[in-house]
Amino acid sequence: MLTALSALAVAGVTAVGGIVQVVIGRRQPRGQQRRDDFTTIVKELRQNQDDLKAELTAQKEQSARDRERITAQDFTMRYMVGWVRSLVGYIRESRLEPPPPPQPVPDEVQRWLHDVGM
Repeated sequence: MLTALSALAVAGVTAVGGIVQVVIGRRQPRGQQRRDDFTTIVKELRQNQDDLKAELTAQKEQSARDRERITAQDFTMRYMVGWVRSLVGYIRESRLEPPPPPQPVPDEVQRWLHDVGM
C-alpha cells in the first residue's frame, strides 16, 4: 500500500512538473514581448498619423470652399450696394426723395455697414 501511495505521489509531482514545463515553454521571452508591443504601437501611430493627415486635408478643402463662398458673398453684397446706390441716384435725379432705410437698423447689420460705406 505504501508503494502505491508513493507511486501516486511521484505521478502527481510528475504531472505538476509537466504542466509547469508546458506553461513555461509557451511563454515568450520578455524581450520578444516588448518588441511585439513596440511594433504594435508603431503600427497604431502610423495609422493615427494617416488619419490625421486625411483629416487635415479635409479641413483644408473645407476652408477653401468657405473662402470661395465668402468671396462670392462679398462680391454679391458689393454688387447689391452699387445697385442700390445707382437706384438712389436715379431717384434723386428725378427730383424725388428715396425712402429712408428701415429703422432701427439691427445690431448684426450695423457693425458691417461701415465696410460698404453706409
